[in-house]
Amino acid sequence: MIIGKPPLGWNTWNTFGPDINEKLLLETADYIVESGLLAAGYQYVVIDDCWSLKERDANGRLAADPEKFPHGIKYIADYIHSKGLKFGIYSCCGTLTCGGYPGSYDHEYIDAATFAEWGVDYLKYDFCYHTGTLDGKYFYRRMGAALANCGRDIVFSACSWGMEETHEWVKTTGAHLFRSTHDIQNSWASIKSITEQQERLLPYNARGCFNDMDMLVVGMEDGGSFIDSERRTNGCTLNEQKTHFSIWCMYGSPLMIGCDVRKMSAEAKAILTNKDAIAIDQDGAYNQVYRLTLDRGPAEALVCARLLENGDFAIGVFNMMDTEYRFVFGFDEMGITSHCGKKIVMKEVWTGEYEKVANMTCSVTVEGRGCRLYRCRLEDNE
Repeated sequence: MIIGKPPLGWNTWNTFGPDINEKLLLETADYIVESGLLAAGYQYVVIDDCWSLKERDANGRLAADPEKFPHGIKYIADYIHSKGLKFGIYSCCGTLTCGGYPGSYDHEYIDAATFAEWGVDYLKYDFCYHTGTLDGKYFYRRMGAALANCGRDIVFSACSWGMEETHEWVKTTGAHLFRSTHDIQNSWASIKSITEQQERLLPYNARGCFNDMDMLVVGMEDGGSFIDSERRTNGCTLNEQKTHFSIWCMYGSPLMIGCDVRKMSAEAKAILTNKDAIAIDQDGAYNQVYRLTLDRGPAEALVCARLLENGDFAIGVFNMMDTEYRFVFGFDEMGITSHCGKKIVMKEVWTGEYEKVANMTCSVTVEGRGCRLYRCRLEDNE
C-alpha cells in the first residue's frame, strides 16, 4: 500500500485524552461532514489511547471498554464509513500503551487481524513500555509486517517521537508516516521548538513516508486542553495558530485536528479550511522544502521554499521572534534569476493580496510570531 499525500483528519487525544466514548465519536463524525471539514480534505477520525479494556479477552484479543463503546469498535467504524470518512485507532509497540492499557507487543499479528476485521483504516502506533532488549525499529517492523499481511489496507502511523533516530530506519518498517518529535503542547514555545527540530529532518520527508510534526492545536481553548493538564499554558493566539498551520502545510506534515470541532470558533475553522494552504500541504509533487539564505538574518527569521507540481512555488516567511522583523530575500536559490525571462507573481494565501517584487527581491515586514505564506507563479516578462 502506498499513500501519495499526507493524511488529514481528527484525533481524540489533544482535547479529550482518556475521556472518550461512542457519543463523542459519532457526533464528531457528523460534524466533520456537516461543517465542511470533509470537503476540505479531513478524512480520518482517529481514536487515540484508552479505548480498550485493561486486559485482553480469553482469546488474546483486544476488547473495547463497554462503558465507553457499548456497541463495540466495528459499530463505530461502520458509522464513520457511512459518512464517507475513514476510521483510525491506536495501539503501542510495548506491553502497555502510554495510558496503561494492553499494548501490541508479541500480539502484532492478532491485533492487525482484529483491526482489519473491525474496518480500521489507520493505526497510530506509540512507543511506550517497550522492552529494552531490542531497538525500536524491530518493534515497528513487526507491526508493519503484520499490517501488510492482515488483508486490509491500513495506514501505518509510527509514533516513535523521533527517538533512536527514527528517520534513519522508519522506511524499513512499511510505515506511511513517522512522528519526528515529542508531543506537541498548546503553546507557542512548543510550536517553535518543533519547527526548529525540522531542519535536519527535511531530506527524510518524502512521498509515501511523511514526517509527522504532530497534531494541530488550532482551535484549542486557552489552557483548557488535556495535553496541558500537567503543564498549563495560556494557549495560542489566532495569529500563532495561523503561523503553526502555515508551517505544517509548508513542511508537508499530516494535518490532524486536535480541538473539539463541535465547539471551534469561526476563526479557527477558517484557518483549518484555508484551501490554498491545504493545497500546498497536499501538493502532488511533494518536493523537498528548503531554507533560503538571508543576508545577516537571525536564525529565528525563517524563509523556506518548495517547488510545486505545476511549476508554481510555495514560499513561507516565518518570524519566530517576539518582535516584528523586516525580511529581505531574493529568488536565485530557487532557480529564478534576473535573466531567466520570467517575473514572479506572489499571492499571499491568507489575505489574497499580491506582494510587490522589485529587482527580483521581496521585502516584507512580519509581526512577531507571524507569517506570510505565498503561492507564487512565473510569468513571461512583457
